[in-house]
Parts: sequence; C-alpha cells; structure tokens
Amino acid sequence: MARLADYFLVVGYDLDKRVEGEGQGRILQRFPEKDWEDSPFPQGIELFCQPSGWQLVPERQPASFFVAVLTDINSERHSCACFTFWEGLDNSQLQKAKPSEVDEVDEEPAVVQSAQVFAPKSLVLVSRLDYTEVFRNCLGLIYTVHVDGLPVPLETVIGNLLTCVIPIAGGSQRTITLGAGDRQVIQTPIDDSLPISGSSVAQLFRQLGIVNVLYLFCAALTEHKILFLSSSYQRLTDACRGLLAIMFPLKYSFTFVPILPGKLLEVLSTPTPFIIGVNSFFRSETQELLDVIIADLDGGTVTIPECVHISLLPEPILQQTQTALSMVLDPELEIADHAFPPLSTQPSALKIQDKEIRAVFLWLFARLFQGYRWCLHIIRIHPEPVIRFHKAAFLGQRALTEDDFLMKVLDGMAFAGFVSERGPPYRATDLFDDLVANHVERIRQEEACPQKVMNHVKELAEQLFKNENPYPAVAMHKVTRPSENSQNNAHNQKPFPGLDDVAVQLFIDHAAAKLKTAPPVVKAELKSMVPSGPPLGELRGGLRDTVDRNGNVMANSARRLEVVRNCITYIFENKMLEAKKLMPAVLRALKGRAARICLTQELNQHVLQNRAVLDDQQFDYIVRMMNCTLQDCSHIDEHGIAAALLPLVTAFCRKLGAGITQFAYSCVQEHMVWTTMQFWESMFYSDVQSHIRALYLETEEGGQEISALDLASEQNRLWPTLSKEMQAERVQKEESTVFSQAIHYANRMSYLLLPLDTSKNRLLRSSGLGDVESVSNSYVTNSIAGSMAESYDTESGFEDAESSDVANSVVRFINRFVDKVCNESGVTNEHLKALHTMIPDIVQMHIETLDAVHRESKRLPPIQKPKLLRPTLLPGEELVMDAMRVHLIPDGREEATGLMGGPPLLPAEGAIFLTTYRLIFKGTPTDPLVGEQVVTRSFPIASLTKEKRISVTLPMDQFVQEGLQLRSSTFQLMKIAFDEEVASDLAEVFRKHMHKLRYPQHVQGTFAFTVGQCGKLVVEHKTKDKNQSLRTLSKNLVKSAKKTIGRQYVTRKKYSPPTWENRSSLQSELDEDEISVSEEVDQSSLTLSSTIRSSDRQTMSNVVERACCRDYQRLGLGTLSNSLTRSKNEPFRISTVNRMYTVCRSYPGLLIVPQSIPDTTIHRICRCYRQNRFPVVCWRNSRTKAVLLRSAGLHAKGVVGFFKSPNAPTAVPSQADSTSLEQEKYLQAIISSMPSYSENSGRNTLSGFTSTHMSTSGKWGSIRGSGRLSAYNPDVGTRLAGKESPQPNGGPSEALFLRQQKAYLYIIGDKAQLKGGKQDSFQQWEVVPIEVCDVRQVKNSFKKLMKACVPSSSTSDPNMSFQRCLEDSEWMALLHRVLQVSVLVVELLDTGSSVMVSLEDGWDVTTQVVSLVQLLSDPYYRTFDGFRLLVEKEWLSFGHRFSHRGAQTLGSQSSGFTPVFLQFLDCVHQIHLQFPMEFEFSQYYLKFLAYHYVSNRFRTFLLDSDYERIELGVLYEEKGDRKTPQVCKSVWDYIDRLNKKTPIFYNYMFSPEDEEVLRPYTFISNLKVWDFYMEETLSEGPSYDWELRGRQERVAEETPEKPDTSGPKSQRRIVWPCYDSLSKAVPDAITKLLQDLQSLEAELGQTSEKWKDTWDKIKTTQRTETKLESKPSFSSSLLMSSNLSHQRRSQGVYLQESGVGSSINLALDCEASATSTPVAGRTSTSTLYSQFQSTESENRSFEGILFKKGALLKPWKPRWFVLDKTKHQLRYYETRQDKECKGVIELADVESVIPGTPTMGAPKNIEEKAFFDLKTTKRVYNFCAQDSLNAQLWMDSVQSCLSDA
Repeated sequence: MARLADYFLVVGYDLDKRVEGEGQGRILQRFPEKDWEDSPFPQGIELFCQPSGWQLVPERQPASFFVAVLTDINSERHSCACFTFWEGLDNSQLQKAKPSEVDEVDEEPAVVQSAQVFAPKSLVLVSRLDYTEVFRNCLGLIYTVHVDGLPVPLETVIGNLLTCVIPIAGGSQRTITLGAGDRQVIQTPIDDSLPISGSSVAQLFRQLGIVNVLYLFCAALTEHKILFLSSSYQRLTDACRGLLAIMFPLKYSFTFVPILPGKLLEVLSTPTPFIIGVNSFFRSETQELLDVIIADLDGGTVTIPECVHISLLPEPILQQTQTALSMVLDPELEIADHAFPPLSTQPSALKIQDKEIRAVFLWLFARLFQGYRWCLHIIRIHPEPVIRFHKAAFLGQRALTEDDFLMKVLDGMAFAGFVSERGPPYRATDLFDDLVANHVERIRQEEACPQKVMNHVKELAEQLFKNENPYPAVAMHKVTRPSENSQNNAHNQKPFPGLDDVAVQLFIDHAAAKLKTAPPVVKAELKSMVPSGPPLGELRGGLRDTVDRNGNVMANSARRLEVVRNCITYIFENKMLEAKKLMPAVLRALKGRAARICLTQELNQHVLQNRAVLDDQQFDYIVRMMNCTLQDCSHIDEHGIAAALLPLVTAFCRKLGAGITQFAYSCVQEHMVWTTMQFWESMFYSDVQSHIRALYLETEEGGQEISALDLASEQNRLWPTLSKEMQAERVQKEESTVFSQAIHYANRMSYLLLPLDTSKNRLLRSSGLGDVESVSNSYVTNSIAGSMAESYDTESGFEDAESSDVANSVVRFINRFVDKVCNESGVTNEHLKALHTMIPDIVQMHIETLDAVHRESKRLPPIQKPKLLRPTLLPGEELVMDAMRVHLIPDGREEATGLMGGPPLLPAEGAIFLTTYRLIFKGTPTDPLVGEQVVTRSFPIASLTKEKRISVTLPMDQFVQEGLQLRSSTFQLMKIAFDEEVASDLAEVFRKHMHKLRYPQHVQGTFAFTVGQCGKLVVEHKTKDKNQSLRTLSKNLVKSAKKTIGRQYVTRKKYSPPTWENRSSLQSELDEDEISVSEEVDQSSLTLSSTIRSSDRQTMSNVVERACCRDYQRLGLGTLSNSLTRSKNEPFRISTVNRMYTVCRSYPGLLIVPQSIPDTTIHRICRCYRQNRFPVVCWRNSRTKAVLLRSAGLHAKGVVGFFKSPNAPTAVPSQADSTSLEQEKYLQAIISSMPSYSENSGRNTLSGFTSTHMSTSGKWGSIRGSGRLSAYNPDVGTRLAGKESPQPNGGPSEALFLRQQKAYLYIIGDKAQLKGGKQDSFQQWEVVPIEVCDVRQVKNSFKKLMKACVPSSSTSDPNMSFQRCLEDSEWMALLHRVLQVSVLVVELLDTGSSVMVSLEDGWDVTTQVVSLVQLLSDPYYRTFDGFRLLVEKEWLSFGHRFSHRGAQTLGSQSSGFTPVFLQFLDCVHQIHLQFPMEFEFSQYYLKFLAYHYVSNRFRTFLLDSDYERIELGVLYEEKGDRKTPQVCKSVWDYIDRLNKKTPIFYNYMFSPEDEEVLRPYTFISNLKVWDFYMEETLSEGPSYDWELRGRQERVAEETPEKPDTSGPKSQRRIVWPCYDSLSKAVPDAITKLLQDLQSLEAELGQTSEKWKDTWDKIKTTQRTETKLESKPSFSSSLLMSSNLSHQRRSQGVYLQESGVGSSINLALDCEASATSTPVAGRTSTSTLYSQFQSTESENRSFEGILFKKGALLKPWKPRWFVLDKTKHQLRYYETRQDKECKGVIELADVESVIPGTPTMGAPKNIEEKAFFDLKTTKRVYNFCAQDSLNAQLWMDSVQSCLSDA
C-alpha cells in the first residue's frame, strides 16, 4: 500500500526577495511539517512551480496544471503536480516592499498603469505514484472549495488527501473521496513492473513521426543527451515519459528532468547523458549546446548535431520495426493504392494505439535480447545470487559482433541494470520474460510477414492495455469544477487563506494510529522460476550461421571441416607428409568459425588425463594451427574459441629433456586476446559456474542436464527452508569454490602472459595492458631456437633485473583481475589477502620453469627448412652479403600466385643475395605441390628506384615479419619478408650495403668499373665539401679549363658539372671567363696540328676514328684528312673548335658547321644558347640535301634579340645585337648550303618546289597506306604551334609545306620560350613553337607506369585496374607527343626544308627527336651498325646525361630516375611494331638495351658527356688493354660477340627497301604497351645476362640423372607463362631449324658454320628461286616467309620428338625415301600419322603383353602390344601406360604367322607352345606369350586381320 500524496504545499510569490524584476517563489505552507521516513521532502520545489521564473503580470491568467518529476537523493522519482492560479495584489502591498524595488517597478510602465497586478500561487502535491488525472482532480477540487466558498473546511479536504492510501499494484479498484461531495475511482495496474503510459507514447509519435522517435530511442539507449522543447509543460512531461515507456524492459538510469526550470539551465552542459525537457521560451539558450540532440515537440523536428553519431538498430530489424510502426500509426498507407479500399481503416483509439506502439517495441526488444539468459553466468547462489552477462558470447552467437548499436547497448548502464534485475533465476516474471522465453520461435518465423507481426503486436497491446485498465466499465467520477461566475468575479476574490496546521496534522496522526492497529496486509509474492527460452544456437536457423565477422557468407562446407579433421588425424598418426600437404588448406579453412570450433573439438579428443605428449614435428604443427585459429579471433573472443583452446594449450606438450616439458602455451602467447581483462573474467565466470553447478548436482543424484540457472532457482526456492547451519555450510562451500578457481586462474594467466624468454619483456610491455607490442621471437619452437642460441645468452648478468620487470607487470595484471572477480563474487577478505601473497610466488615459480624450458628449447636441432640455393654469378660479380633467408611475397601481379590458373609459385621461401651487380632472390615455392620448381627474381642493384619497409603476415606462420619492398626500373618488384632467423640488425646492415652499392660516391664505384676487382676494394673517392659555394665551384671549373689548354689534356681530374638548376646563376660568370679563355686560343690563330701536342695527336686520331666522323663522311658532310685541306666548294666542314671541350663541355670534339663560318664566330654564337650548345648539323638528307641541326634552347635574352628586331638600327651596337647578327649569319649560311636555295636564289616559288615534294617516296605505317596522306593532316606543324591552319577561300586547309612561301629552315622551339617572338616576313626561316614534355613529367609518368605494370598489391578497386593506371600515367601520351614531333620533322626534311631542333637544354627531348628523325629517314640507322652509331653519336657524344638522369651516383640521387633513353627505345619499339620488315635487329635487342642502360654492367652508358669519359680514360681504352678478356666493357662489343653465336638479336623478317622513309601512326590508339614492362621469367630471372643462361644449362647437364634404361622419355613439357622463358621453351621455327642444323652437324662431326652464313645462303638461294619463278610479288619478304614454311615442310622437321641420340637411328630405321632431303630421311607416313594421334582414341582390336626378341645379340623384353585393325598395324609400347609408341610392324608387310621355338635367352618356365614367329618382307620377329592359349589367340587375331585385308 502507498500514500496517494506524500506532501501538500502552498507556494506563493515572495515579495521580499525581488531582484531586478525577477521574482522568487517561497513555500507558504507545507503539510506534513515533518519528513516521512520512507520519502524525504524534495528540495527546490518553488523553482519547479514556475519553471519560467516568478513574475507579476498585469492581467489575470487562466489556472494551469502540469506534473513535474523530481528525483530525490535515493534516486527515487517523485511526481510533483502543480496547480497554479493568479491572485491580485494591491499597489499598497507592493509599496511595502523596499523602496529600491519600487524604483525598479517604476521602470516597468506596464505594471504601474494598471491599478492591480497579479501574482502566481501554486498548490503542489508530491507523490511517489503517477496518477496525473487524479492529481488534477484533487487539486482542482481544493481550488474550487476555495473559490466557490463551498461549506467544507479546506483542512478536512487536505487532511483526507494526505491520508488516502491505495495499493501499488494488483489490478484492484479503489474509490476515494476527499469529503467535498466528490468521488473518484483509482484503478491500480496489474503488474507494477510495466510502465503506465496513458496515451503519451502515441502523442509522442504524432508530434515527431516514426523516424525521429526511432532516432531518439536509439540515442537514449546508446547514452546520448536528449533535450525536448515545447511551450506546454504537460506535453514535455508526457513526451519524456513516453520515451521511457518504449525503452522497457530497460530502465533509464541517468538524469531525467521532464521540466527543467530556467534558473537551472546550466545543467544542460553536464557531461553525462540526460533526458530533459525545457520550455521553448529558452530556445535561444539551447543553441550553443554542441552535443545535445534537440527534439522540438511543437515543430515536430529532431536536430542531431554534426559531432553526434547515433548508432541505429541493426538491419533488417530497423526496417521491420519501421514497417510495423507505420502499420499501427497509419494503417491506410498500405491500402492507399487499392482500387477498392475497405470502408473504414481508421487507426485505433489513441489509448489503444499507444499500447500497440509499445507492443512493437516489446517485440523489438524480444528480438534484440533473444537468448540472453543463455549468456548469464551464475557465480554465486547463496546467500545472494551473483550473476554476470557474457557479452562476447552473446554477440558472437548472434553474429552481431560488428554491430555498433548492440555493442553500445550491452555496454550501457541500462543493460547492467537489466541484468541485475532480470538475471536472478527465481523471481516474479512479467510480460517480457514470457515473450523472450516462449515466443522467440514465433517471432522468428513471422518476422518477414508484416500481417502476422501485426497480429502478434495486437495481442501484446491487449495485454498491456488490460494491465493499465483492468476494469473496463469504470464507475462514474464525480468531481466539482469551479462555477462560471466565480471565475468571472475574479476581482472580488479573496486570497487563498492560511490553513490551520494543527487541524491537518491531527488528520494525519489519526490515520497513522489507525494503520498501526490494522492487521498487516500480506501480499503473497508470486516468485517462480524464470524460463530461459530456446538456446541461442537453435535460434539461428537457415543460412545465418555461415555469416562470418565481416558479414561475408562463408560456405560452411563439410569439406572444410573434413580437411581439418583429416589433417589432425594425420598429425596424430604421425603421417607428417600428408599433414604437410593439407596444411595450407587447413590454414585457409581456419578463417571460418565452424572450422575453428571443429579444431578445438578434435584436439580435445586427443587429450588424456589433461595431458597430450607430442613429438617435435607434431608439436610444431599443432602450435601452428592454434596460432592460426587465434589470429583471427578478435580480442573479445566472441565465439569462445580462445576459451576452448585455453585448456588445450596447457595440455599439449613435448618432452625437451630430463624432466623438462614444454607446453603449447609458450608458443601461442602472441595474441591480443590473452591481454584482455574481459576475456579472463568471462572465462573465470563460466568455469566458476560449472563448478558451482557440479557442487549442487552431486547433492541431488540423477539430475538430468539442468542448466546452472535452473539449478540456482531451485536452490533459491529451498533457501528459506534450510537451517542456519546448512545455509552457512553452503555459503562456505561456494566461497571456497570461487577461491580455488581464482588460484587456478592466477596460474593460467601466468602461463599465457610470461614469455618463454623472460629476458624479453613482451606482452604487457607498458605497465599492465597498455599497447601490446608483438615481437616475433617469442614463437620459439625448435625451428628458430637453433639460430638464436648465441644471440640471447641466458647467463648474462642483467637477466634478473629484466625478468623481474616482466614479472612485476604480470603480477600487477593478475592482481587487478583477482581483485575484480573476487569482490564481485564475494570472496572473504582473508582469502583475498592470501591470494595476493600467493600471486608473486606463482609467477616466480613459473619463470623458473620457463628458464629451463627456454634453455632446452634452444638445444633442439632446427627444423629442416628448404636448402638455400646458390645463384649463378657473372664472371667478376661477387657476393657482398651472404644469403639471408627470406620469403618472397606475391605482389599485385597475379600470374605467379596461381589465381589465374597455373601453379602457385609465390609465396616462395629462399634467400636473398646481394652481389656487386645484382640483387637476387632464389628459392622454392612454399606450396608443396610446386616445391621442386626453382623461383628466381633478380635485378641490377643500379636499377633500384624505391625501397620501403613493410610488415608482412606470412600465410603459413601466422606472424608479422618485417620486410622490404624493393622496386626496380627494370620493371621488377621484390616484396621480401625476413625469416625469423634473420636478426633485425642484419636486415639493417643489408639495407645499408644496398644503398652504398646503389649510390656510389663516384661513377668509378659502379659495377662496370669495379668488376673483377675484389668487392672489398671498392675505392671511395673523397668528395669535396658539399656546401662549397657556387662561386668557387665555377672558378674551379674555369681554372681547370685554362690549365687544360696549356697542359697535356687527358688528366684524371674529377669534374662534377653543376646541376642544371644552378647553371643559370653560374652563367654570367662562366660566360665572361670562358670568353677570355677562348679568345686566348684564337689570338694565336694556329693550325690544328701545331696546337696539339704529340700526346694529344694520339687523342685526335682517336677522335677521327670515332663513329661520328665515319658517319659524317658517309653523309658527305666533310672529311678530316691529315693535311687538313678542305675542298672549299663543300657547304660544310668539320670544325675542331671544340677539340679541348672549351666551347661546349657536353658536345663532342668534332662538329659540323657551315663552311663559311669561322671558329671565332662560333665562340660568340655559343653564348646565346643554354649550356653553350649552339646549332650544329647532325644529318643530311642525301636526296633533298636538307640538313637536320640540333641545339639547346636560346637564353631568354637571346630569344628576344634574335626574333624581335634583327636589323633595327641602333646608335651603338651593343654586344647582344652583334651576337644576334652573327647568329643570323650562321642561319643564313646553313640556308645557303641548300641546293634548292642556290637554284632559285631568293624566294622559292610554288612551281620550283612542287617537283621535289611530289616525288616523296616513303612508306606509311601499314600496308593499307594508300589513303594515308589525307589521313595524316600535314599541318601538324601549325597545329603544334598553336596556330589555326590557314584556310583560303574557306576550302580545306592546305598542307603546311604547300604554302606559297615555304621556309628553308624551320626551327622547332619551345612554346614557353618563344612567347615574345614575332615572325618576320623577310626571314627565310620560320619558328614552330611546340610544347615539350618536361623532365619532371617523364619522371612522374614513369613512376606511375611502373606502379601500373608492376603493382605492389592486388586490388579489386575498379579505379586501380591496369588500364586505368596506365592511362593515369600518361606514358602513352608522352610517346605520342615525341613521335608526333619526329614525324613532323621527317615530313619537313623530306620536302626539302632544313630543320633545327632547339628544345630545352638540347640533351633530352632534342636528342629523342633528332635520333627518331634519323631512324625514320635513313634506313642505315635501322641496321645493327647504324643503330649503334646513332646512339653513340646522338646520345653519347652529344652529351645526354646518362649518369645524372639515371641517378647513378650519390650526387645525383636527389634528382631521381628519369628514363629519357627508355622513352626513346619505347618509341623505336612502337615503330618496329608498325614496320617489322624494316629493322635488322629484333625487339629483343631493344629490350636488351633498355635493361643494360640502367644495369651499370657496361661502361657504355655511364657518365654525362665525352669530356667526362675522356677525363676518366674510358672513351678510348687501348685495344691491347684486355687484362680480363671475359669482362666486356662496352655493351656494343658484347652484342657483337653474342650476335655471332646466336640469332637472338636478329630479325628474320628484315628485308629493307631502298631509301625508305617511315611515317608511323602516332595516335595513342596505335601504340601498344611494350611487353618489356610486363614480362617476367621466374625460372631464371631476367634473360639479359647471357653468361648466366649458359651456366645454368651447364650446371643442369653436369648433374646427370641416373642412366635411364627405359628408353627415350616423352618430350612433352608444360610451359607456364610467367615461369618459363617462352623463347627458349618454344623457339620460333627458324631458330629451331638453325639449332637443329647445328646439332646435326655436331653429331656428324662436321664443323658447324656460323648461323649467319647459313641464313645468308638460304636467303640467296631463295632470291634466285623467286627470280626464276618470276611471280609478281609485292614484297619479297612475304614470299620469303611463305617459302620458309614450304621449305620447313620439305625438311622433315620431325626430329623434335626424338631423344638425343636417336636422330640417326631414325634415318636408318625408316624406309629409304625417294625424296632427297638435306636432313635425315623422311619417316614413313604411318609414323607421321601416329604422331598426331593420341593412344587413348586408338581402335585397339586386341592388346596384351608379349615377350619380343630384340635384334641381333639383344635380349628378350616384355612389351605391350596393340593390334590395330583400322590402321592395319601391330604397335608395341614400353608399358601399358606409355603414350610413346616404341615401334610398328605394318601388317601389309607381314607374310605369315607360324608357331615358333624358344631361342637363346628366352624367358624361363614358359611352355613351348607359347612361342610364335611373325615373318615380314624384311625380317622375322620372335614372340612369346604368357601361355599357349594366349599365343593361339594372338596368332588367330593377326591371321584374321591379314585375311580381312
């Protein structure tokens, strides 16, 4: 029973305490005066009566009523019903106030004008019950009695109100009256645990809508702050209560203030969650709250701040809840589209709708918490049940571990309350308990069908409604309301009187006395056992159990579990090989939950009496599987797998030595789960629960499987009936059970937290839990122990200090655990103290045992790892670091991993070797099925472009290893993970060595120079101080140049050219100085021979020998005879002005300049150009005599002076002007050299030009090039120049070179530089500005290209696909640009204009364009010699900065790798693809150069210019200087040598046409990705070091296998695309023929002639044949190839199948053939037939084993004979399985079959009749069958075949 009202108060306006117009309230009277013991008087009520503040108003306002909720100090909630009315105050009353106050009032004119003001007065009722309507009526009645002056004393009414007592629950009906002629009926709810909501929930949904309320619901459950706004106080209270009602069965335990007074608004900035209501009047104050969700009830909005993230209900529950709610609130929605809607589908009445909504939420909670009782651990039953919830297990079994919402709810305070309230197994139950236990199955089946859900909801709603309104027909209330006139006559109303305290108190005392004498009401508590519902496992039917952590459906296939079971069986049966094969599959399967559970169950079966002793290998495998299983467990272990493994890791062990055992736990400590306190707690509780259950099961015999909770409820029921002693005994038993478990767990925890090697403080590294670091070394099974024995010396003196540190942290961790669980499970203090003293001892003891184990484990022999294979090295290449065991991890290329079919070659295990030249990985695949293959990956150390550290998880040993990712510019990537045996400092040493080799101090440190010297003797050149200022640097340069002129030239001085960024700042100084130097030389205008000293003459003659000179002579650009007499009529001469490299450091010594220009002019001109690279001629068109010039771009000052006003008269000609005049002269001289100019002397007319243009010969990019002229729009020049192409008369734009005025010289310049220049109509040259690709662009593009072709990790992101990455790299676009410019220049040259390419510094893009132009225009450069010459002339002599661009030394490291030359080779490759018959060299030749130009194996591509090469003495190495003949210093010599041996570089389709000009297509769509970027040969590494290939084959031959007696084997091989070298495994036909010829000649003992001679012979015979046949052929080479195939057919090339020694036999065996063939005779047709027929499909008429006598003096042998009627032959094979036929007897040749006699050496013990003979035209075959019957069968079968024929 409870009082209806605890306190009654009258609160009025306090006139004495007004502050600045802000009034205050004050309690005028309160009844009772004394506090009740059971409910203290709440403080601060006067604030809540007027939440917006106490104010006086000029007009009377209507009376108001609302209920606030107050929370007292015991966190009990009280309803505080306030009834407020307004009373008039006279001015006289106000005057009494302090004068200062009156002044305040004067300022409020509103108040002063009115004669009367009104003050609020409140009647307040405080109660612990919640009957809003009853309170409204009671307070209304008191007011009515006062206003209408009813004849009832107010004291009586109030006394009755305060003494009214009603039951709390039980569904009774109570009529009450306050003695003023009133009557009210109060219905108490049936079950007080269910909230009473009236219609507040339905109202809330109406105000805010479904989605908004769901947001608030989730926010409240996940502990966010919620604020309601409304201008109505009662609505605020209703909304807050409605929100609480739908949270049932969870109870809200934070701040709950439905109406917050304005004075307390600072409460809103509290950090804790809350649900608070505030009047909209204070809306502005709520704006700056950052983390509060604001729900505006009047506006129907919910505002969620940006920083707040609300976790919503998990799908599909959220969707289903929304559907159900909308069906309740808006039933018409479903049928809104129906053609014939039902007549009435009104929603239920508000009260009913309210219950339906609550029913939906009950249904929702039943789904969320279904099965929660199965995750409760009961850890004490007596004296009081103690219950814990196992959150991880609950989430795991519900497959909701990733669900944010549920995680937060289970962690929240509300759920903790839920567990402590609903956990006990023996208590009163309610609607929710019933629902979650008995209706789960129904909910699960119906959840997808909204109609059925609705029916269920309606049933629940009915129960809820009945709970609130047990008696539907309620007797009439009778409540008096104030009369109309009393409300109107408010003026003469007297104030509310003071009440008589004594009278009221008498009522109260009287009632209290009555209560004491009344007999106590005994209400039987209906306690019962709480049902648990179906276990979690059964709830989740269907597919759902196969959803793993990430929500991926994993096929829970029985096959996987089978694999796991088999593997474990093999391990325990000691079938280790079988187990090893299954291992990878098992480790993959263990990613799934089912397989992991299966593993724990299987292992359990092998444990006997808590122990399972294994041998080393078994132990290793079991540990590996355990590690794999644990690795995928999260730290909360939601599937209980770590929990299941915990007993196993302390059971499995191996014997290490005398009395020393190592347990599995020492090898599985790496995992997070062991450091998680929650895990240990839940483990401990579940163990305690099972022990306590056992405790009570013993006492009651024959108990079936009863769950611990059921047992507990039974015990609780019996508890009151037990005697005191029995009770005490049970308490004591339970307590000691918990205590013993705590000791057990202290031991277990020390097992898993103390590392095997206690000198390494591992898991609890930073005090207690901390950030857990893993050190891979704790996985010390015998595999590593061996290699670590030396490095960790247990005898070291520091060990104790270290280990005590580990011990301390472990002790601290265990102590924290013990404190927590023992306090929760009620262990006595004495016991707890005892535990604390025991723990350090336990830990110390365990450390001692571990030391012994650790010592012993190091003595174990290491597990056999794969043997490390040594790589083959080049002559002169030496190992810098010995093998380091590593794993090669697969990268983004999927070919080798087996994902695209084929064998999984990666990951592989082996070693990495660092040599002076390369980085080599060699090893074998980890997959045992491909184990015998060898995997090699290598690249030259000089090509390393990026190295970064990575951490890798190896698939087999579940550990994170440190690794490196190395990327090379030869398109290779190595991802390696160091093995555990490699100490980390060793890996560091490896990196340092690698860096040293990659970036030597000086070029002389590169492999090309150090080759052959001992690796240790690499000379480190001292570099000068890096920060030397530029000024001194430039001085030094100039000094050295001056000295050089006076001294013998070839001095070995180190020269480092300033980087080009610095050149501009140097330029001015360099200019002045260098000019003076050059003047010096020229003043003494001596002849060449007199200036050069004798020693330098040697050099000069070398210069003359140089390639360039030969080429200049070939092109007719001048000769350099000894007498130096030049024929004056030639337009050009070879100038020696740069012989000392003083004019331009980066140019060659000899240059072609116009005849008419003296050397002095050159000195002046060169200053206008960057790097002094002035224009020189490098090629001349032999037909049009147009020349191609190259230079650098002009200096900025030069450009303007040159183009703007060449002839402007100036008063004093400045230096700049004079040079620009000289420049003009220079260009004019070039133009005059052109025959077309001298012929037409002056302007070229169109007619004078067309003749040359029309005769352009040339070939377009494909054979269908007929319409190609129109396709190639020749105004590319103008287009590139950014001009609009001129269109006269609106017709089509004419070709650039068909314009009337064709320039004689086109200057291709950089658009950016030529901005200011205007075209002068009188000049005979024209500038074509183009945009060139910057070096930086090339660098970045190349990086992206490498990432596209060799990605570091595979990705499924469509934006990272190969094509997308390739496009992003823009590499193809750059190629297109270079090719486009080159084709333009070719066009111009071909039409008779000269071209000067003058871009950037003249050594990158210029070089590319100039070389490509010559390659396209001149067929000579498409031969071996020509291409070599082209590269030597344009790239090497003209100073492309190979060392700088390739970042070959420490100095150029910062500039990065920029493959300008590779880009050029790629362009050549594109042209080669379009014109395959025009090149003498093959694609392989280009790849070879691309590889070796970065490999630093040869000196050819080192250094930046001829000057530097001379300085180092590299350029002209004496011919006799060949100390190490096998070491080739020049790549060209190497190619020559190789080319003599093998046709690998030769292009068989080469058949050039004379004077052919190529014009390739340049659009990106015509370009192909070069396969050099993509291909890889894992069997031998890159194929560009040929010595290695030869050596590998030799090694293979030197280890012959056992002599094979069984005859030749099948020659079939599987060729794997990324493993085998295709050109070797499947050579092209011609190479194959040439090889066969060579091997045949060798067999016949002839000296084999060189392949080239053979080839040339064949070609000449072909040519003569074609001439004789004189068929019209449009290209001899096509015919050539067709004839080849014809010839190949006639030369029986069937040798391929034969073994080594059998080609000659073949010729003897087969019939003499009539055709005369150059090779061995042709085989008979039937043999050919059988080659293409597999034995499977043969028609075998009869088959079996027969003994056959061999030829003369050969023994009898059993063979498998097959009689084939279809082919009419008798074939025999080695064995039945063999596919290769050993021989054939043609039945056509057989004359007779007769019984035979045994001859010498015939098989023993066989009857005589089993022999028979077969006589053919050539010989007699003797056979022997197994018995006579068999022999008869054979003879008959053969006979029948013969007669059939």
